[in-house]
Amino acid sequence: MASEIQARRLHHFLKGRREHLDLSQEDVALRLDISGRSYGSWERGRVTQWTDEKLYALADALEMSEYQVTRLFLYAVGRAPQPELRAAFCRPESADPAVAAFLGDYTVMLDALSLPTFVIDQGWDVKMANKAYRDLFRGVRAHPSAMPSRNFLRFGLFHPDAPSILTDHLKWQLAMLAQLSSSLERHSEDNGLQAIRRDVYRHAALRDAYLTDMPNWVLGSGADLVHHEGAVRELRHPNPRVGRQGCRLVEETPRSLKRLGLTRLTLVLIDLDERLTPESCASHDQHAA
Repeated sequence: MASEIQARRLHHFLKGRREHLDLSQEDVALRLDISGRSYGSWERGRVTQWTDEKLYALADALEMSEYQVTRLFLYAVGRAPQPELRAAFCRPESADPAVAAFLGDYTVMLDALSLPTFVIDQGWDVKMANKAYRDLFRGVRAHPSAMPSRNFLRFGLFHPDAPSILTDHLKWQLAMLAQLSSSLERHSEDNGLQAIRRDVYRHAALRDAYLTDMPNWVLGSGADLVHHEGAVRELRHPNPRVGRQGCRLVEETPRSLKRLGLTRLTLVLIDLDERLTPESCASHDQHAA
């Protein structure tokens, strides 16, 4: 009887959270990389054994706050979560203990950096991000497929809050479309990149920009988002003491990450009053390195 009550509480909690985010069961299943039927069983509490890894993955898929994560654990396994395990479950997976240890240490190192820094795979899925990156996007509203914590390209192209942070949005968008095209040339079979392109084609303005404006822009700039390091675009930080800033996207990937198919990117924030001075830009570049 107690287990049935617990399962009902879990079901109402998960269903309520999913509907609050305006997600279908298939949407959540896609985030979890499981079948829709499997997620349906998860939501109804029909799981043989809940593990911390499953629960933390579910919490991430449903974008839960720390309070909500605690409720999830209490409903599912009758105890509070163990926060020290969460970072381990959120890191890129590796069967090699040495690689796993390196990625764990690298995550700690990223959090010590003051500039927003994140690590992506070939499809621009965010695999690691530091506190400065999370702080930059902390006010972003929930979105079923374009959260900055999940995929940076999707955020910039599709999230309605993107222009409020990436204030020079048209330039950001053209660079991101160029990056999508460039990434597809190198990884044409990547399902995630193909899905982004399909969504671009479904959006009339983005489709026109991708087919017409972006190729013309590339002729002038000659580079995609990553390889256009000379460009300083604008963004607005949610912290009013930081506010409006210039931003240069800098790729600085160590060989150890490249071997894992990962890329590290840093958003170098630049005082807009200083960006016209070559010496000041050079000093920011040295800080980013």
